[in-house]
Amino acid sequence: MTTTEPSPPEPHPGTSRSAARDGARTDWFSAIPFLAVHAAPLAALFVTVSLGDWILCGALYAVRMFFITAGYHRYFSHRSYRMSRPVQFLMALGGTTAAQKGPLWWAGHHRLHHRFSDTDRDVHSPRDGFWWSHVGWILSTRYKRTEPELVRDFASYPELRILDRFAWVTPWLVGIACVAVGGWGALLVGFLLSTVLLWHATFMVNSLAHVFGRRRFATTDTSRNSLLIALLTHGEGWHNNHHHLPASARQGFAWWEIDLSWYTLRLLAALHVVRDLKRPPARLLQHARVRDGAFDIGMFRAHWERAASVATRAGGRIGAVRALAATAGEPVDADGSGEVPTALPDATDPGRTLAGLITRALESADELATATRRLRSEGMGLPGT
Repeated sequence: MTTTEPSPPEPHPGTSRSAARDGARTDWFSAIPFLAVHAAPLAALFVTVSLGDWILCGALYAVRMFFITAGYHRYFSHRSYRMSRPVQFLMALGGTTAAQKGPLWWAGHHRLHHRFSDTDRDVHSPRDGFWWSHVGWILSTRYKRTEPELVRDFASYPELRILDRFAWVTPWLVGIACVAVGGWGALLVGFLLSTVLLWHATFMVNSLAHVFGRRRFATTDTSRNSLLIALLTHGEGWHNNHHHLPASARQGFAWWEIDLSWYTLRLLAALHVVRDLKRPPARLLQHARVRDGAFDIGMFRAHWERAASVATRAGGRIGAVRALAATAGEPVDADGSGEVPTALPDATDPGRTLAGLITRALESADELATATRRLRSEGMGLPGT
């Protein structure tokens, strides 16, 4: 990222994983259109579907995936290259056709994800379960609103604010155009089915790309590299690469790591449509490699938090674990209420002493993660994130 975002406003922050989820619930009324789009392609069984409808499905999927990956993600979220203001508007407009809300909403929440990846304040960590990281967070009441404070660099453009506010218009226009030109098959298969496939391919980066795959770099989260997800998402599946150097416009670092969005951006740069594509510095490609024995902060934290959960299961919620640090004379806000508990657990209990040790180890890991993230940002010539 090229900007340092302010601390996330309420209701985003949460001091514990339970606090992050307790305030959120699924807004089933707002989810009706989302569920209806999933069911609508089944109606294609009762209409005539042509080969052209399937070609349209593939084309709309590919084109809109580019607008999401190269536009919403690599440009608006991370500013990994530059473009003129008219092209910026067209990139944002194309992104809205994917029905994934507006560019400011998308980029703002993604910046939060990178800032707090796989911690208590991550908006969609798989540690909260597959459903939550895949789609639950999008349908929740907590993350419905666009937070301009998180994307001040782009929120200063009035045309982007308008696009973000009326992001629902362009999907309707594309759908109407499909049925007007190609009939019901074009709408049901060409547009709606491609939209559903596009949604879940994008969502897989948030969910499965933190669970399945290989890790090349010792990042502060649990991101993985996956060829399958990369093929489905124009290169976004090289997620561990991306979390190592998020400001890079190229995510497939090795020659054999297929990255269609990067290839397209290279072509657009040759045509002078975009410019200043940021590439990963060679020295940082050799930094913090797992195979070289680099300390994997993200996996350490994930495993130890799992251990903390087991160690405190008998004692109740995870907030009680955080209070154990106070046994060393350090007051801790255990439950996010801003108050320090007056009655502390018995520090002589071996199980709870272990939990306190785990908690302090996690706090040290968090400090190390912050320092590591700052060093990577400085290596890319960016302010710390």
